[in-house]
Amino acid sequence: MSMKIKNKIGFGTAPLGNMFRDIPEEEAQATIQSAWDHGIRYFDTAPLYGAGLSEIRLGNSLSKYNRDDYVLSTKVGRVISDEEEEKEGLFQSARKNKVIDDYTEDATLRSIEQSLERLKTDRLDIVYVHDISPDFHGDEWISKFDEARKGAFKVLARLKEEGVISSWGIGVNTTIPIELAMNLEDAHPDLSLSATQYTLMQHDRALERMMPTAHEKGMGIVVGAPFNSGALLGGSYFDYAEAAPVVKAHVQNLNESAKRHNVSLKAAALQFSTAHPAVEAVIPGSTRPERIKEDLAAMAETIPSAFWQELVEKGFISPKAPLPN
Repeated sequence: MSMKIKNKIGFGTAPLGNMFRDIPEEEAQATIQSAWDHGIRYFDTAPLYGAGLSEIRLGNSLSKYNRDDYVLSTKVGRVISDEEEEKEGLFQSARKNKVIDDYTEDATLRSIEQSLERLKTDRLDIVYVHDISPDFHGDEWISKFDEARKGAFKVLARLKEEGVISSWGIGVNTTIPIELAMNLEDAHPDLSLSATQYTLMQHDRALERMMPTAHEKGMGIVVGAPFNSGALLGGSYFDYAEAAPVVKAHVQNLNESAKRHNVSLKAAALQFSTAHPAVEAVIPGSTRPERIKEDLAAMAETIPSAFWQELVEKGFISPKAPLPN
């Protein structure tokens, strides 16, 4: 897998699908432009993000550039219908189009065709199978996983073999589906997106099973939501839900250690998530143009080893976790 990602950092565009709030078009376009102007060349999106809105906004911005100059990933598992529905939850300000869960072969091909149109491009570099996990499908998630194994997995493996895409894998907010996919005899994902699971705030499960297996099998990991939906930076959401008091207390403890060592938590979060050898990139999301420059500066910030040692001693970081140099 060859990805031209400066400083191992890309741009996650879930927030540009009007996640959490209704984002003006000008602000969305300015944020994408800021990412491009600061040298970011890997962009991740999905049909789910705003019922196609994130893809549309990204396509409007990136279509003016040479397609060979950037890496683009999107996801399958959702088909966007012309039928409309009332929205609620994370994307209550999304487009009204109905989002249909479907991991079959036909739906996968239809989803890719729709994404290409919205993104105004003739090809995708990476495709993830989106949200085949318990947090989205409850007790039915295993049947959805099986549907994807027989449908989406085979389609994407074939497209990679034909050279239509360069990589495919799983894109989820839990580790189990990635672990399962890596051990299937009839599927060989080579790059997966793990959101919220390998972060400064939580990484034990991923570090125990997913990360070492990925490294051993040569499957890359892209880390999404490195700030756990903003909680690490003082936001009110943790992993896409209201942050509980215990989460806020954890952040406060991390902040106290950071202040003692004159370290920003943003820098610690980004550098921790990219230190594992299995990690290909980290893709923080934003709707503010100025955040892009902050992220890049955070990746370059010097963090003293004493800070990491303190986090290990306090039990905030697993002693088995690879630490930034």
